[in-house]
Amino acid sequence: MTNRRQSSLESAQILLVEDNPGDVRLTEEAFKQAQIENDLHVVPDGTEALDFCYQRNEHEHAPRPDLILLDLNLPQKSGEAVLQELKTDPDLRSIPIIVLTSSRAEADVLRSYELHANAYLTKPVDPDEFIETVHAFERFWFSAVRLPHNGEYS
Repeated sequence: MTNRRQSSLESAQILLVEDNPGDVRLTEEAFKQAQIENDLHVVPDGTEALDFCYQRNEHEHAPRPDLILLDLNLPQKSGEAVLQELKTDPDLRSIPIIVLTSSRAEADVLRSYELHANAYLTKPVDPDEFIETVHAFERFWFSAVRLPHNGEYS
């Protein structure tokens, strides 16, 4: 098992689960500015996030995400419900899930960690600060952290 970001040319598969078009645009902009190879996939609600992860419906050929950025306040199925389902699935629970939300409520932070979120980031209101938060997240998760390779775990 190797750190695929440092040892291969393969792009990181990142799933962004976000219903706010402005936040999607800012996240896409931040990822475009980054020097780390990534494929950013975007879905607007919790139901579609699960379809993507389970490769069903129109996401039948979706790649397995290397990392998921998950908003909590989503239509159809909440981010909390998505987090709970993915972290209880033996085949998907090892995918790092970063809660990226506007909520600063201590109850949301606590509940996210109880459901085994790997990190909880609060979205800054200022667009430049938002982009810097995404850059900091990228530097940490794709430079410092060792991620599993293609869903293979030992």
